[in-house]
Amino acid sequence: MGLILPAQSFAQPGMLGRGCGGWGTQTQYTRMYDLQRLETLSKEVVSLNTSVPMQRMSHCVHLALKTAKETISVHLVPRWYIENQDIQIQPGDKIQVKGSRINFAGQPTIIATEVKKGNAVMKLRDKNGFPVWSGWRKRY
Repeated sequence: MGLILPAQSFAQPGMLGRGCGGWGTQTQYTRMYDLQRLETLSKEVVSLNTSVPMQRMSHCVHLALKTAKETISVHLVPRWYIENQDIQIQPGDKIQVKGSRINFAGQPTIIATEVKKGNAVMKLRDKNGFPVWSGWRKRY
């Protein structure tokens, strides 16, 4: 099982390594994540897409989440990481997202820490905000 996206191959040569594709722990994009700005939103997935957040990055999976107050973009993870996750997310799903609210390209955006759908939880960052796909970093 995995995330359902438009039919296409997501495998990219060289994208499976340590922090590849501009998704390492010290990139400009990853440093935008702010532990002081965490919040939790719940409601319905409106759309699911991929895009390249910044130059020299591989594709990001993101969704639009419609809450009672707004429809907000939620950046999940690099698509090369999400291919092997068990949770399937589709438009119309009711989910809960915890993440850091940032201003991205002039728009409010959430960089997700975790996504809950039913009883399933997809962890995307640890308690310190480090991306789970960067497991190669030295842990103390």
